[in-house]
Amino acid sequence: MATSDWELSEVNATSKAMDKPQIAYRFRGYLPVVVDIETAGFNPKTDAMLEIAVTTLDMDEDGTLSVKETHAFDVEPFEGANLEQAALDFTGIDPEDPLRAAYDEQHVLGELFRLIRREVKQSNCKRAIVVAHNASFDHQFLNAAVDRCGIKRNPFHPFSSIDTASLAGLAFGHTVLAQACRIANIQFDNAAAHSAAYDSEVTARLFCQIVNQWRDMGGWDKAVEGHMRLAEKEGTE
Repeated sequence: MATSDWELSEVNATSKAMDKPQIAYRFRGYLPVVVDIETAGFNPKTDAMLEIAVTTLDMDEDGTLSVKETHAFDVEPFEGANLEQAALDFTGIDPEDPLRAAYDEQHVLGELFRLIRREVKQSNCKRAIVVAHNASFDHQFLNAAVDRCGIKRNPFHPFSSIDTASLAGLAFGHTVLAQACRIANIQFDNAAAHSAAYDSEVTARLFCQIVNQWRDMGGWDKAVEGHMRLAEKEGTE
């Protein structure tokens, strides 16, 4: 079977990327950024975003992925946003709390996206990719806020994401964040949970452990072998 132009471009991109920081080719040129969003409901079009946090990651020369830093914002509900009391009770967030240093979505996303673009550039990646626990939830709320704000340069891939719930189910046999962390021997504080900053941080630690564990088991070596095999095949056709 002939190799498609798309497959050839993927192989060439991988084979030429070895001189870049490892994180630049470990995830096909995408920089994983852990995202957690706390909301006032389940509908990304109508319900308010109340908190958002991102945790950036780093990878050393040995390919070990680690947590870099976390940035978190309280967010003002957009005009006309729905606030489900059950959701507020669950998270413990009071949107009217005078001590909340909340900013509107436009300001918050502007600050976060500038940070992420800088990380993408420094890592020699082409774009960021959302990493989150039950990623479709956070990704939908993020994209809805981007649309409301009319942001044209979203540093994240618009629909692809990495879901740590699925990865944790594979690696540890549990999809609940708290239980997966405990099985992985990552400390989890129920009292601190459901704040975006805390959940983003522990999700990042879980993701790093899964990636590093896969490497230590030889999974990444087999992937590299596969990339090189395809590159050699392409070179002979």
